[in-house]
Amino acid sequence: MSTVSYTSNNGIVEIRIDRAEKYNVITHDVVRELAAAWQRFKDSDDRVAILSAAGDRAFTAGADLRDIPHDLWKAIPGVGIQIDKPIIAVTAGLVVGGGLVLVQFADLAIAADNTVFSYPEAKVGFSGGLISSLAARIPHKVAMELLLVGGSISAQRAYEAGLVNRVVPVGQQLDAARELAAQIAANAPLVTSLLKRFVGEVIAKGPTEVAAIARANIEAINASEDFHEGIAAFTQKRTPTFTGR
Repeated sequence: MSTVSYTSNNGIVEIRIDRAEKYNVITHDVVRELAAAWQRFKDSDDRVAILSAAGDRAFTAGADLRDIPHDLWKAIPGVGIQIDKPIIAVTAGLVVGGGLVLVQFADLAIAADNTVFSYPEAKVGFSGGLISSLAARIPHKVAMELLLVGGSISAQRAYEAGLVNRVVPVGQQLDAARELAAQIAANAPLVTSLLKRFVGEVIAKGPTEVAAIARANIEAINASEDFHEGIAAFTQKRTPTFTGR
């Protein structure tokens, strides 16, 4: 069964984690399907993406601790896959661990007023490290208290710190995001892509983020048609014909 849904309408893509009965916990399947959804969005003519999750209890309760998907980076736009198009995160309820990372790497965020952001990895005893560049997106002391204490902050506090753009009553978050997405989709796509790309070059990147970006680029080479053509040509003792794909 699919764990991530994908719909497109009027230049706006809606990507949704569909595991409401499990608090939208991030599993290996969720990582794989999110990565595929981001690639599909990148390759499409759509201009804006909205990332949400089913239900109002949790955007996601974080990684499945019984089988941690250590390759979460593959599902993070801007890390596992470079996307120049704007992305809006929409949250309600719990936003834990990797869910906070997804919001962190979105360009804008709309939070229902019941949203609670937390990053408890210091309490659990593991970390992927992608969260480190949160300190480049919100005030340093706010980020450090959230990460080192492993506590939580409310939607209102997240708004005050600049982590989200708007806080709305529960049930209105997706409509608010759609309104914002429509405004962005009506603008010049070359300009929005340029500005997103330039801002990405300004924001500091953490060491895990840099390593993951490098790994993603290498994996793309190793999965390319040229890679397979080069190996085949070597074994067949012929000159390879590369296509740049």
